[in-house]
Amino acid sequence: MHEIIPGILEKDWSAIEEKFKQIRSFAKTVHIDLIDGKFASNTTFLDPQPFVQYSKDFFLELHLMVEDPIDYLEPFAKAGFRRFLGHIEKMPDQIAFLAKAEHLGEVGLAVDGPTPLDLLQVSLADLDALLLFTGGKAGFSGQPFAKNRLDKVKALHTKEPFLPLTVDGGTTLISIPHSSHAGAVRFIATSALFTSNNPEAAYHALLTAATSAQSEGA
Repeated sequence: MHEIIPGILEKDWSAIEEKFKQIRSFAKTVHIDLIDGKFASNTTFLDPQPFVQYSKDFFLELHLMVEDPIDYLEPFAKAGFRRFLGHIEKMPDQIAFLAKAEHLGEVGLAVDGPTPLDLLQVSLADLDALLLFTGGKAGFSGQPFAKNRLDKVKALHTKEPFLPLTVDGGTTLISIPHSSHAGAVRFIATSALFTSNNPEAAYHALLTAATSAQSEGA
């Protein structure tokens, strides 16, 4: 089953809260981007505690674009996050990350656009999800879709067809059919939702595009 997951990448809590309010009526899962200024030359809001108030209304997913993401697991789990996607690029020990995260919720790895798949050091069967960045380089919202990144999606889907593959970066009505045909089932939508005058209508349009592509590919 395909999912559209709103993504929030913000520096200020007030902006995060505003986006929670915009999606409250239709979204179940929310994807929170965490950037520490070391993974990319950008930073986001890093305090886990304010998210507690939304942890009962939403399934909170954390996208860890940070140095040594294992250090962030417990604080955000205590705040109610239930899925953890750690980027491998600044992760010293993928096995240790998985071992700790699996006791706190669902666990996945994330692979940046330029990163080769052979840097994945764990069995795909041990993952609940795998995220592939389909923009230029992770760390910023609003990047254009890089269709050539779908080669990695196709390769992973062929290798592990039942692993839920997530694509993040450049998600639009145009890109979703291509990502779906490549094997993705989860689509992080940030700019496509929050630059719309009607985020709910944009969400349902994206979901329709995803499910239609799935039917065409069946």
